[in-house]
Amino acid sequence: MTTTSLPAAGAAPSTAPPGGEARADRRRRLTPRAIVLNVALLLGLAASLGPLLWMVVSSVKPEGEIRQFPPTLIPQEVTLSNYTALFDSLNFPRFFLNSVVVALAVTVGSVLFSAMVGYALAKIDFPGRRALFALVMGTLMVPGMVTFVPLFVLVANLDLINTYAALILPFLAAPFGVFLMRQFMLDIPDELLDAARVDGAGEFRTFFRIVLPQAKPALATLGILTFLGSWNNFLWPLVAVQSADMYTLPVALALYSTGQNTVQYGLLVAGATVIVLPILVVFLFLQRHIVQGISTTGLK
Repeated sequence: MTTTSLPAAGAAPSTAPPGGEARADRRRRLTPRAIVLNVALLLGLAASLGPLLWMVVSSVKPEGEIRQFPPTLIPQEVTLSNYTALFDSLNFPRFFLNSVVVALAVTVGSVLFSAMVGYALAKIDFPGRRALFALVMGTLMVPGMVTFVPLFVLVANLDLINTYAALILPFLAAPFGVFLMRQFMLDIPDELLDAARVDGAGEFRTFFRIVLPQAKPALATLGILTFLGSWNNFLWPLVAVQSADMYTLPVALALYSTGQNTVQYGLLVAGATVIVLPILVVFLFLQRHIVQGISTTGLK
């Protein structure tokens, strides 16, 4: 007589599939469509990271190896001379300070004023609100080059050329930031704001105590995008400042690495690597806020 062993009392039955079934499940998941999708994603990743990796690798190559053809993927000689020349030929601390001051001031100001305007358009009923929002949306369709010359003339007439104000004031409120904040604040319950007003809170107190804490994902998203744009801005600082001590990092790098008859590619890629590192660190640490903020504002 054969006996059948029963599982011990209280023991959960095993749900893990046998090894053969697990391998079969993996094979079923590797459909032709999934393979094509994975290959396309890998190609997109290579196309995105390729220039960045090439820049970092080239920054430790001698000038002659950078210029040689065919190019080398792995440096034949690793050198830090490009970084040494970068810090020796540029007033790097001054240019770095200029970039930090401008980027932080533009980021804080743009986030604050965009949030204020977005709150007014979303939660305050006043005459002309819809027309004002339509105007904001219309400015999103105007290319920046169209307003470049009038903006420069305005800054020059205000005698702000070659000052921090010229680099900061034109970017303290952006149409995209206003739109982003308005879309997020539309989802804040009106009852919450009405309760604050009944308790005697004014609009400014309601905005700073109730609305801003609720809008942290959108604020973080706008702050990151604004910082990246301001840090990388090149054309406006190039024309808005005239003395070397007011240059930002992108402008200083472009001017000092380009001579009258030649371009110092080693100095250029080393400087580009130094410029990219801060924004790369900021993006890697705060990228989840971008995804969360955009997904909660209805942007697809």
